[in-house]
Amino acid sequence: MSAVPGELKYTRDHEWLRQESDGTVVVGITDHAQQQLGELVFVELPEAGATLAAGQGCAVVESVKAASDVYAPLAGTVVAVNDALEQEPGLVNSSPYGDGWLLRIAPATAVAGLLDAAAYQQVLAAEG
Repeated sequence: MSAVPGELKYTRDHEWLRQESDGTVVVGITDHAQQQLGELVFVELPEAGATLAAGQGCAVVESVKAASDVYAPLAGTVVAVNDALEQEPGLVNSSPYGDGWLLRIAPATAVAGLLDAAAYQQVLAAEG
C-alpha cells in the first residue's frame, strides 16, 4: 500500500500539495504515482516565474517505462523548482514527499477542492 501522509492534500491525478507558512504551496507526485511509473530517469520542470492555470500540464516525469504529465493542482506563479532533480530524478522515487518535491507555487486563488488523505485513499482503492 502506498504511503499517504495525513497532513497533505491530494488530487485525483496523484499530485500532493503542502501549504507552507509563507502562503506558498509545495507540489509533488504521490508515492502511488512514483510506484506506478517506476524508476524516474528525467524530470522536466517549469521555469520559476511561469504562470500556471489549474489543471495545466506543468511538469513531465519520465521513467524507463513511460513519460507522464504533472498537472498544476491550482492556479498561480511558480516561485521555485527543485533543481536537485536535474541531477537526481530518483529523489522522487526515494523521497516523494520530502526531497523529491517538484515545485513551489504562489497560489492565485485559495487552495480548495482538494482531497484529504482519507478521500485520496478511497481513490486509490477504487483504482484497484
